[in-house]
Amino acid sequence: MMSKGWDVIVVGAGSAGAALAARTAAQGRRVLLLEAGPDYRSAEMKDVWRSPNPSLALLDPAASAELIWPDVNAARTDRQEQELYWRGRGTGGSSAVNGQIAIRPPMVDYEEWAALGCKGWAPEDVLPYFARLEDDELFGDDPHHGRGGPIPIHRMPQERWGGVDKALARACWAAGYRWTEDVNAPRGTGVSPYPINSRDGLRVSVNDGYLEWARDLDTLTVRGDSVVDRVLFHGNRAVGVRLIRDGVVSTEHADTVVLSAGVIHSPTILMRSGIGPAAHLDELGIGVRQDLPVGQGLQDHPLASVTLPLTEEAGNRTPHDRHTNVCVRWTSGPGAPENDMMFVALNENVLAMGSATPGARTGSYGVWLNRAYSRGVLTLTSADPTQQPLVRERMLSDPRDLPRLRTGVRELVELARGPETEGILTAPVEEANRELFAALHSDSALDEHLLATVVDTQHGTSTCRMGAADAPETVVDSDCRVLGVDGLRVVDASIFPFVPRANTNLASIMAGELMSDRLT
Repeated sequence: MMSKGWDVIVVGAGSAGAALAARTAAQGRRVLLLEAGPDYRSAEMKDVWRSPNPSLALLDPAASAELIWPDVNAARTDRQEQELYWRGRGTGGSSAVNGQIAIRPPMVDYEEWAALGCKGWAPEDVLPYFARLEDDELFGDDPHHGRGGPIPIHRMPQERWGGVDKALARACWAAGYRWTEDVNAPRGTGVSPYPINSRDGLRVSVNDGYLEWARDLDTLTVRGDSVVDRVLFHGNRAVGVRLIRDGVVSTEHADTVVLSAGVIHSPTILMRSGIGPAAHLDELGIGVRQDLPVGQGLQDHPLASVTLPLTEEAGNRTPHDRHTNVCVRWTSGPGAPENDMMFVALNENVLAMGSATPGARTGSYGVWLNRAYSRGVLTLTSADPTQQPLVRERMLSDPRDLPRLRTGVRELVELARGPETEGILTAPVEEANRELFAALHSDSALDEHLLATVVDTQHGTSTCRMGAADAPETVVDSDCRVLGVDGLRVVDASIFPFVPRANTNLASIMAGELMSDRLT
C-alpha cells in the first residue's frame, strides 16, 4: 500500500511527539502522527487515569492493560532480574500514566548540554519554550514562567499535603534545608511543593493539552494502533516509514520523518532500520546503514527508600489523595555536582488502604541520584517489530554513583529517625527496614543492599544521545538530525545527553516545542 506524501511524519504521540506534531501542524505543514497504542479523545480517558493519585490505576487491570506496554521489561542493576518498566502507550504516551510531576530540570543541566556541544540548547534557548508550554497558576507572570500554555501547573496547598509530605518537610527544615516555593525557578533547590500538571484536581496529559485542539486543524492526522517497523530510505534520505496496523503492512511517505517513540522504541526503530551498532545489527542479520551507538547510553534515576509504618491519622483520607507533594533537591557534598540528589515524600500505598489492621498503612521516604553517571544498554532481541528489546539499565555501575547514594540513604535514615517523623509512625522505623539497617554499618554491606533493591523512577533517557558530531557517543546533532542520513530526526527523551536533575515529562515537552520551530 502506498499513500500520499506528508510534509512530516511523527512517530509517537507522547510528551515530545504530541507537542511537536501539534505545533508543526499549526504552522500549516501536513503532519501524520502515528501512535503504536490506542488513539482516543480527551473525554474518553478513563477516570482512574485522571485521579490525583496515579497508583489507583494499579487496581484497574483493564486500564493498565490499555495504556501501559505490558511486555517492556528492564533489569535495574546487574544483580537484578528483568521486571516491568512502566512506559505509556496510546495518545499522550507516558504523560497519560505517570505521576503528573511537572518539574523542570535546573538550568545547570542545559549549561552542561551546551558544554557537550549541543548548540541551541543553552538555558537562554530552552527557557522560552518551558514558558510557552505552561500555564503556571502561581508564577505565570514571572519572567522565566508562562501563562496560557497547554499544560497547567498546579501546586497542592500545604493543608492538603499527606502525612508523609508534612513529616519530610518538617524533618528537612529541622536539618537545615531551605524552603523554595518555586522549584521550577532556574536554580531551584531545597524543600519545595511538587508542581503537577493538573487542573481542577485532574490530570492534564499532552493528549489533552496539545492534541485535543490540534485535531481541529486540517493539517493534522492522528492514527492509533500503528506500530512502526522501520524507516524507509531512498539512497541516503529517509522518505517514510513501514508500519503495521490491524495486521496490515503499509507504508507512508514524507519529506521529514521524526521519531518520538520514546527512550525504548525510538532506538529500536532506528536499529531495525539499519542504524545502530554494526556488530549487533550484523548478529541479527540487519543490513547496516550507519554504525552509531544507538541504545548505548541509557540512564534513569536510581531510587532507594525507607519504609514508614503509618498511623491512621498520617494515612491518606481517600484513595484519590496525591501520592506525593514534596520534593527536596540538594547537593550531596563538597565537589559533588550541584543538586545531585533528590528526597521525595511517598504517601500511603493505595493498595494498603482500607485495612482494619493497625499499622498496616505504609508510606516511605525516598532518595534518588538526581545526577547519575551509570549507563545501561538496550539491544534488539529480534528484527521482528512485535518483539521488545532487552533492557539492562546497569544502575550504580559507575563508581561515582554508589558513594553518593550511600550518603543519601544515610541522610534519609537520619530524617526517618528524627522526632519530626516519629509522630507519624506506629513502630520504630528500624523494625520496618531490618535489612537496610543491618547494612548501614559498612559501605560494602550497604552497596550490596542497594544493588539488590534499588529501583528506577521511570525517567529513562539517552539511548539516542545528542552531542557534538565528532563525539563517539553521539547519535543526533544539535538539530536532532540522525548522523549520516538526511530527512530523519529523533525528538524525545532518548536524545538527552544525560538524565536531567528532574522528572522528564516537562523536559520532553519542551524538546517537542523547541524543535517545532527548528524543523526545516
